[in-house]
Amino acid sequence: MSATPQRLTILGSTGSIGTSTLDVVARHPDRFTVFALTAHHRVDRLYEQCVAFRPALAVVGDATHAAVLQQKLRDAHLPTEVAYGSAALCDAASHAQCDSVVAAIVGAAGLASSLAAARAGKKILLANKEALVMSGALFIRAVAEHGATLLPLDSEHNAIFQCLGTGVRDGRGVERLILTASGGPFLQRDLTTLDDVTPDQACAHPNWVMGRKISVDSATMMNKGLEVIEARWLFDMPAERIEVVIHPQSVIHSMVAYADQSVLAQLGNPDMRTPIAHALAYPDRVDSGVAPLNFAAMAHLSFQVPDLDRFPCLRLGLQVLREDCVASVTLNAANEVAVDAFLREQIRFTDIPRIVEQSLQCLPTLVNQAPLEDILAADERARATAQQLIRDLPVRKAQPIAVH
Repeated sequence: MSATPQRLTILGSTGSIGTSTLDVVARHPDRFTVFALTAHHRVDRLYEQCVAFRPALAVVGDATHAAVLQQKLRDAHLPTEVAYGSAALCDAASHAQCDSVVAAIVGAAGLASSLAAARAGKKILLANKEALVMSGALFIRAVAEHGATLLPLDSEHNAIFQCLGTGVRDGRGVERLILTASGGPFLQRDLTTLDDVTPDQACAHPNWVMGRKISVDSATMMNKGLEVIEARWLFDMPAERIEVVIHPQSVIHSMVAYADQSVLAQLGNPDMRTPIAHALAYPDRVDSGVAPLNFAAMAHLSFQVPDLDRFPCLRLGLQVLREDCVASVTLNAANEVAVDAFLREQIRFTDIPRIVEQSLQCLPTLVNQAPLEDILAADERARATAQQLIRDLPVRKAQPIAVH
């Protein structure tokens, strides 16, 4: 172990990944220190984190929240510098006093800062799957060209990373990557009742504690649609060798099948502190604070093939994965807009895949080598299109999307 603590920037420190990261960091003050914390608007929570971890820098979304945070820090006689805006996020991610960046901002909002960390050659602990969904080729090229290190924080991708071992990104003897999915809260629910799902019901995940947007993605299984695209870029694996299997117990986090027909699986209790601790300390292992598995208490582990009629968002993700283009920009942007509208109770749960599919049909796709400005422009077009589709949505009972 190095005698010098690893200096961390945590992008999105007040979210579920950020708070779990800080829990692990607090257990190992000799290994980790916090250089910067960022949040969009949760000033009170960010202030509490600043008191506990004394970062040199805190970044918020706008000048109003920055002024509030600055005053609170002055009143507490804390020297933390306060900045705001997207440029400040990128500065925090690329700062010379930062060794590692935990990229935990949800959605497309995290792309620019994650990319800044890659271009600065940082060790990146990536929870922001959208960075690779939107700009996979661009992001991976930046990591390679600037000598950055990319470690996945999503439980599924971290599990695959562990199962691949020294075979990471060269695919030696690898036959398939198998991502597991719990199926969310509606795995057994009558399809005819999904119109009536409320935001609180969609956010009540049976196994994981997550933010509301990610919880809805889990309920629709769009999270898995995005994760298969992320896996394609993380592990340089063609679409036909990436699979999804429903595993309701969330004990096996993902698997790798090899050419000799052996399958390696990573197991653990459903707690994000496990992959976070793994990535923070890699290649070492440290205590995560997670309870050990009790094998004797496990009644059974079950698996099933995903029903794409029940989960049309997964179908759309798999469809985009198979296409040699960046329709994934539209997939992600339209989903973010639709999920936000659902959480605001502007549309029904079953409208989410409809908005995404219609957006994909309306908009052109990009080539995989598209520059960042083209990607961001495509993201804006997709959001505008999805918002218009929501405004035009007829007031009627949603119909299930048929499997093609």
